Amino acid sequence: MTDFLPIRARVLLSALRMLLVLTAITGLIYPLAVTGVAQALFGDQADGSRIKQNGKAVGSSLIGQEFNLPQPNPEGPDEQPRPDPRWFQPRPSSGGYDPLASGASNLGPHDKRLIDTIHQRRRDIARFNHVDPASVPPDAVTAGGSGLDPHISTAYARLQTARVARARGMDPAAVRRLVDDHVQGRILGFLGQERVNVVELNHALATLPQGGTS
Repeated sequence: MTDFLPIRARVLLSALRMLLVLTAITGLIYPLAVTGVAQALFGDQADGSRIKQNGKAVGSSLIGQEFNLPQPNPEGPDEQPRPDPRWFQPRPSSGGYDPLASGASNLGPHDKRLIDTIHQRRRDIARFNHVDPASVPPDAVTAGGSGLDPHISTAYARLQTARVARARGMDPAAVRRLVDDHVQGRILGFLGQERVNVVELNHALATLPQGGTS
């Protein structure tokens, strides 16, 4: 029937048919197939690696969180967040771990503002954890490039164990064991360094009775 149509009309019809076929394949069939395979083989990851507590999603093991004390006046312009001593603290984030504000400060390594900020963070962390400033590891005072990294070094996690145990009235040895249980090895056995997912660690900490020993 299309043989009676002008050449231009036949070309347009062919293009329309191709558009509809490709739309169905790439916009419907392929996404459904990939989603089905992902749900069947990697269900947890496909759902965002969500961390649940009492059946409610409280975070994701892929995105860091801040663990601060409640703010008396959150709308106040001078109100500054204060870290909660009962929790392991993540590394700094220029965007406050907001996925919509992912990114770094873009300050160069010789920028005086960055240098002063790092020195101040080192003093604050040492005071907060009652340790020598020289023992504060680099990742505790420097933010990740994405501002969303949920991992901290094993050194930073272990530095915080005494403070967490003291704030919760727990046996320090039990807190150290919890940290050791959450140490993740190098990727493929040789890439990067050992690390601790602070979101998963704090979730495990929340399941322990306060003042408990195990």
